[in-house]
Amino acid sequence: MSAAGSTRAVVAALAANLGIAVTKFAAFAFTGSSSMLAEAVHSVADTGNQGLLLLGGRRAAKQGDSKHQFGYGHERFFYAFVVSLVLFSVGGLFAIVEGVFKIAHPHKVEHPLVAVVVLAAAVVMESLSFRTARNESRKIKGEQSWVSFVRRTKTPELPVVLLEDTAALLGLAFALAGVGLAVLTGNARFDGIGTLAIGLLLVTVAFVLSVETKSLLIGESASAGVQDRIIEALTAGPEVDRVIHMRTLHLAPDELLVAAKIAVAHDDTAAEVARGINAAERRIRAAVPIAKVIYLEPDLDRHPRGDDSNTAIGDAEA
Repeated sequence: MSAAGSTRAVVAALAANLGIAVTKFAAFAFTGSSSMLAEAVHSVADTGNQGLLLLGGRRAAKQGDSKHQFGYGHERFFYAFVVSLVLFSVGGLFAIVEGVFKIAHPHKVEHPLVAVVVLAAAVVMESLSFRTARNESRKIKGEQSWVSFVRRTKTPELPVVLLEDTAALLGLAFALAGVGLAVLTGNARFDGIGTLAIGLLLVTVAFVLSVETKSLLIGESASAGVQDRIIEALTAGPEVDRVIHMRTLHLAPDELLVAAKIAVAHDDTAAEVARGINAAERRIRAAVPIAKVIYLEPDLDRHPRGDDSNTAIGDAEA
């Protein structure tokens, strides 16, 4: 569900930004507004970003091979990180430079009504894109806050589109304020100030995205709740006395690697241990369907069940 929902959100954002970019460039040609130019470049960057996210999703679907035996799921994380770099460089830095230049060398806004109409239309289109991203995110967000969802979700496309659309709506507000104040006061520097505000906003959003996607790119473990369910599934049967230690890693948003050392009975035969491991793997997959790759290593129990020193997650016991 998350993969399909992510694709819907990305496609909706791409269609909206493509149409918005064309109208903004046309409006810039009429008005000469630097805020309008910054917003047009911002929309071009966003359109390219959505293309990168779709490319990442397509490449991540490739089957594993001899060179990448765990598959290509990290492609989604990589392209989401590239998006943050594009947003920073193409969108944010361009707007900052343009804003500073227009503050130092103000230029009168021509045909301000055209700018206002185009910006208002852009608000409508961006709002539709934002609504799609929000609705798809709600399906997997659960009870957590939006801030927590952006920080903890393993699906990179949804927070990227959510933050991009939020930045786009705020940027449009800055552009409207800049153009409006420039016309009302006759001081064209307000247009440059609006452009500078858009640039600073985009740089901030790009920084947040880069931090969150970098964490996914270098490898994140399953959430605490998911790890608890895995341990409960392992110890639910008589074959496993306890979990000595466990490691998890997201190979993709919907693919989890689980490696655990489990304590088995001293007098179990090899055949009994093998049957027990197979049963434990089935329980894990039933409890956590995204656990696609599971490695269980049997060992003898050195600590009694209930020992306070027993820590399944993060224990370095060999």
